[in-house]
Amino acid sequence: MADDRYRRGMKIRRDVLGEEHVDRAEASQTALDADFQRWITEAVWGDVWSRGTLDRRTRHMLTIAMLAALGRGSELEMHLRALSNTGVTAEELKEVLLQVAVYAGVPVANQAFSIAKAVYADQRPSGDETHE
Repeated sequence: MADDRYRRGMKIRRDVLGEEHVDRAEASQTALDADFQRWITEAVWGDVWSRGTLDRRTRHMLTIAMLAALGRGSELEMHLRALSNTGVTAEELKEVLLQVAVYAGVPVANQAFSIAKAVYADQRPSGDETHE
């Protein structure tokens, strides 16, 4: 059962966050955090993200909103870099972050917008000003 959870979780984790990110995370784990990384894969990705009621796109927007509201910048950045893997658009992200501003506060939304702009700047081809 645990191996099924792990396999299911690893597939979803790779689908959402991308092969490169997961490969880096796997390569950097040590004896200190190996059990924690396995738990993340099984519980977060294998149990929660695999549930059928909400699709991955919706789960990703909810995750972005919660990470932004909690001011979890590094996790937020990681998920922002992976938005295209779940089909979340820049327009949808903008609306999510406006919701965050109303219900969690302007400072955390401002931080999230700043992180999003930096991520989009890193990802856009030279000369493309779409997300500025």
